[in-house]
Amino acid sequence: MSTASEAPQAGAHAQGHADLDTRQVHGHGDHGSGAAHGSFKGYMIGFLLSVVLTAIPFWLVMGKVFQDHQTTTFIVLGFAIVQILVHMVYFLHLNTSSEGGWNMLALIFTMVLVVITLSGSLWVMYHMNSNMMPMSPQDMRNMP
Repeated sequence: MSTASEAPQAGAHAQGHADLDTRQVHGHGDHGSGAAHGSFKGYMIGFLLSVVLTAIPFWLVMGKVFQDHQTTTFIVLGFAIVQILVHMVYFLHLNTSSEGGWNMLALIFTMVLVVITLSGSLWVMYHMNSNMMPMSPQDMRNMP
């Protein structure tokens, strides 16, 4: 039941909401920078792509599909790079228009770090493999 004394309070309450409109309040639908929220469909596409991009390299390695180990390594690295891109697009929502281009800069920086990390890891593993090979008994006798 409303009374006549509540009418001025209702007007003050409405005025309070009008003040909210003049302040900068971030609502769920307010994304002026172009940042996108993920949808269920987008997350499912990303999840399915991630599963496929994990299962195929697993099958390539465990099934010994290629005789040459270098071929397998490069194909698995290619799948890893594609999977990083899938995660950045579908789960982190990185694109060129959001955050005024800063997300693109973060993407480029991430790619540089990934290339340095992968190439450095492969370089170290290759040199450790060639420098740590087992010696023959003849080589062992000639050691100081």
